[in-house]
Amino acid sequence: MLYSLLVLNSPQKLAVETISGPLLIIAGAGSGKTRVLASRIAYLIEKGVKPWNILAVTFTNKAANEMKERVRKLLNLQKDGSLKVNMGTFHSICVKILRIEAHLLGYENEFTIYDSADSVALMKNIMNDFQIDSKRLNPKAILHAISIAKNQLITPEEYQNQAFDNFHKEVARLYLEYQKRLALNQAFDFDDLIMKVVEILKLKAEILTKYQEKFQYILVDEYQDTNQAQYVLVNLLAQKYKNLCVVGDSDQSIYSWRGANIQNILDFEKDYPEAKVIKLEQNYRSTKNILAAAHHVIVKSSQRKDKEMWTENDIGQKIKVLKAFDEKHEGELIANEIEKILRTYENPQYKDFVILYRTNAQSRVLEETLLRHGIPYRIVGGVKFYERKEIKDLIAYLRVIQNPSDSISLLRIINIPSRKIGATTLQQIQEQAFLKNQSFFQALQKVEFLPQSKQIALLNFVSLIQELQKENQEFSASGILKQVIQRVHYKEYLLSESTKEAESRFENVMELVSVASKYDGIEPQISLSTFLEEVSLISDLDNLSDQDNAVALMTLHSAKGLEFETVFIAGAEDGILPHKSSFFSPEEFEEERRLMYVGMTRAKENLYILHTNERMVFGSYNSNPPSQFINDIEENLLEFNYERGFKSFGAIDLGNKLIPAEDTFEVKYDFEKGDIIEHKIFGIGKIISVVGDIATVHFEDPEIGVKKLALNIAPINKIKN
Repeated sequence: MLYSLLVLNSPQKLAVETISGPLLIIAGAGSGKTRVLASRIAYLIEKGVKPWNILAVTFTNKAANEMKERVRKLLNLQKDGSLKVNMGTFHSICVKILRIEAHLLGYENEFTIYDSADSVALMKNIMNDFQIDSKRLNPKAILHAISIAKNQLITPEEYQNQAFDNFHKEVARLYLEYQKRLALNQAFDFDDLIMKVVEILKLKAEILTKYQEKFQYILVDEYQDTNQAQYVLVNLLAQKYKNLCVVGDSDQSIYSWRGANIQNILDFEKDYPEAKVIKLEQNYRSTKNILAAAHHVIVKSSQRKDKEMWTENDIGQKIKVLKAFDEKHEGELIANEIEKILRTYENPQYKDFVILYRTNAQSRVLEETLLRHGIPYRIVGGVKFYERKEIKDLIAYLRVIQNPSDSISLLRIINIPSRKIGATTLQQIQEQAFLKNQSFFQALQKVEFLPQSKQIALLNFVSLIQELQKENQEFSASGILKQVIQRVHYKEYLLSESTKEAESRFENVMELVSVASKYDGIEPQISLSTFLEEVSLISDLDNLSDQDNAVALMTLHSAKGLEFETVFIAGAEDGILPHKSSFFSPEEFEEERRLMYVGMTRAKENLYILHTNERMVFGSYNSNPPSQFINDIEENLLEFNYERGFKSFGAIDLGNKLIPAEDTFEVKYDFEKGDIIEHKIFGIGKIISVVGDIATVHFEDPEIGVKKLALNIAPINKIKN
């Protein structure tokens, strides 16, 4: 018997030992589902199932890697021991299938995977060729419409037949050409990876049978987040043996905006009437108070599988609801609480804290506050390593070496470093390629119509790429990358700027070499393609490291699957959370409720919910009421820990709850209108009004501007009247 079975609770153990037929595991937040999935895979292998007949699908590479390590430990395999389970994200699994089967669609196996920036560049080229003004039609809006179509498995031809207005007719025309150009470039975009595999499986019965035999036991994590394409793929593969185990939680379905369909999990028992359902309701993460508060929010949801989470953990602190003057004061309250916990708790670390927000726009003020307080932080969803210019340049070179038909990468590197090939010349070559239905690289080799100087520059470039392609047969990924850096003088190109930033950029280049060197143990012929495949499938959450001792800042959408000792939810106001876009859509409002629930259940020990009296939105101040989700929580679970500076407001209005101010006696402060003061952080300023114990101060620093200060807590000294 596996040792892990001894440490599982009864429902977990039942989920692990139920290995035949369809199984729905409803796994609440913090209920140990990763442990269950890993134990189930190990149990299948122990019971004689061949590892290569198991398919385990996760939503991030990080989750897949964590699960692999857990399974290795359960089976007592060494870290480098062979684990032949097919495990990864939907996209990574589909890439592996396409590397074998893409020829059925007329593709080479060494195709390129386009990221969103590549897709935008390609769409702009198409719109330019079609003489469509990108100011009139946003390329990103077009691509978003195409992405939705692909996630629903709608082909360009089907889209054309369904187009009902001018916008959708324009999208249909561009969608058709976009797919043609992708094929010409021997490229797939992210949505293609799943759609094209489904196309092959539906097209070729023998290929479907092949993969049904290969994947006889299928496990899918986060099933509530699957879209239509993923749903169809899973059910195609599972329809022969029906050994399909899906794990999910309808209460945590928060990605409808990118195609996720909550009905996939709600209707599982309709799809598989013989399915067994097991609920994991014991929470191992949060305190009783946090769990109870989260339950009060989610229990009002109408779209959910019924369950009630419980925990043996301590009752814990009450949930602290903090009201701030504005978003800047909100940041100060958070920073102060972080500093207080660091002073009073035993061995706390910055990485134990996370600040969650509904929209990315909220992060700027929070970042500025943390900087002022000297609190280290990391942004999840900021400028990613692989989106830096120097990294994208070199990745583009490698992609062209692997796949010279990739015109988007070619156009990126043809003048890096400068080869004095102007936009007009490139446009002429693109037109020739378009007219002759050639790839851009093919057109580069026949440029007799250009001046001789341009011909020489372009043919030298073509020769360089061809030489590097030959060397790719002999060098590993890091070896060919070093060749590129050396042959195109990329170091000199970067350092010619003679700035600190240039040095930092070259450090990034060397870090890329280090990453590529991890693939040195693979045969040279596949080292580069394996490296590029891994790079193209990396998501931002995969880079979230426990080693970074810094406060994490991220959107609520990015937080799912993570946990922290202390969680701050900023901007809990009607119009922000729930977002104003949900006010007229019951389905969207339900998702906002689930988003709040996800945020709350990230917390292990301390949960703070913040809202402001007023907030700057698009240049003007708005006064939003506190989030109605706060009002859903039983009052005995909450602690309204607001500053004395708020007593002039009289009370905090929480829907039908009025929480009286702590003190109502008048306190006199030795500050008045016209005083010049010095603030410990903001510097010199002039008081322009005093109401009660709130002073409005105009600071000399234009970046700080006008601020409202609570006189009883603000670190200010009067300089003169």
